[in-house]
Amino acid sequence: MWDFEEGEILAFDKPLRWTSFDLVAKVRWNLCRKIGKKKLKVGHTGTLDPLATGVVIVCTGKKTKLIDQLQYDVKEYVATLQLGATTPSFDLEKEIDQTYPTEHITRALINEVIPQFIGEQWQVPPIFSAVQINGKRAYEFARKGQEVELKPKLLVIDEIEVLNFDEKNMQLTIRVVCSKGTYIRALARDIGQKLNSGAHLIALRRTRVGNTRVEECYTIEQFLEKLKQYDYVQIQ
Repeated sequence: MWDFEEGEILAFDKPLRWTSFDLVAKVRWNLCRKIGKKKLKVGHTGTLDPLATGVVIVCTGKKTKLIDQLQYDVKEYVATLQLGATTPSFDLEKEIDQTYPTEHITRALINEVIPQFIGEQWQVPPIFSAVQINGKRAYEFARKGQEVELKPKLLVIDEIEVLNFDEKNMQLTIRVVCSKGTYIRALARDIGQKLNSGAHLIALRRTRVGNTRVEECYTIEQFLEKLKQYDYVQIQ
């Protein structure tokens, strides 16, 4: 039996083009309607870009106190990179701004480069990100065409492996297990540079957060359907 005020931890498979805030807002609105409350604490444990799908953990009620702790859970992603081209956002949000040679890129070169990203890494976040600079989000400067310097952050990549390399289309699919704060878009940029070319992200799916796998998550439609069957009895 759910008790959303006492607190629940819910796992969702975030839809494409939804922000993490969109998901939280949808859940909160429907929960408030169901339990007859105007307000209910609801929050997520880690942002996932709109162009990504997959696991987002949502906490309600008193369980929102666990958000800071849960944010440090290890994440797993499956990412597809387009080699030979870059975009300002490092993904498909922005148009390609530069192309690079790819004739030299082989599976052997990829196998040589990819293991270099295992372990502690200093990573410069994307300018199109929510990183704070002097009280503003980095993307606010980026959208105005203003240049700012982003400081590298220390992170850990526990595992990275090649799942597929489509040599004809120069598309590389990898699985990454990493720490909080890792930008897979920035990893795509860095892999492109290590390959003496360029790269940007064309697909991203978060497949695990902590011990929660995407196969165990609710779609928003499944959750709302189950919520219809939930009988809420307010304890006096």
